[in-house]
Amino acid sequence: KKEILRQMSSPQSRNGKDSKERVSRKMSIQEYELIHKEKEDENCLRKYRRQCMQDMHQKLSFGPRYGFVYELETGKQFLETIEKELKITTIVVHIYEDGIKGCDALNSSLTCLAAEYPIVKFCKIKASNTGAGDRFSLDVLPTLLIYKGGELISNFISVAEQFAEEFFAGDVESFLNEYGLLPEREVHVLEHTKIEEEDVE
Repeated sequence: KKEILRQMSSPQSRNGKDSKERVSRKMSIQEYELIHKEKEDENCLRKYRRQCMQDMHQKLSFGPRYGFVYELETGKQFLETIEKELKITTIVVHIYEDGIKGCDALNSSLTCLAAEYPIVKFCKIKASNTGAGDRFSLDVLPTLLIYKGGELISNFISVAEQFAEEFFAGDVESFLNEYGLLPEREVHVLEHTKIEEEDVE
């Protein structure tokens, strides 16, 4: 090594050309090893990113899972649901009464959405069971209340007026998405994770 360094510092040296070629060959090997290491590092980084995605997916999608509409029986149960749920959980509460226009259609729609968005907690409660029936008179039904972290973040009274005479889950989904109240469907996260796995392979 000392000899190579000495020859590199003496360009007039008779064996300078040969020495430079040897150094070039050595650098090529080092570069090859460096590139190979970079590829390994990149694969490690992708595996790490994929693991992070899976961890995030685990926390977001496989934390509390619901999948159906909960019937709340009393005002106390209503309050406990809002106060005791995890802060990251979005809670959609439908205030309804039997025989009120739009309430049945909204309940059917929410049942479908609950299956498609299992990390959102969908609930329903009759206005007469809330203990605040005067606040939820028949002319404001159906009402949708959306909570997160124990706080009311959106409320829609007479929400059926936002839709056509006949409406379905897709209409309610679009309406809630306009206000950014629904998370992305799980399938998007799964597809993204799948792409990451394909990249690693």
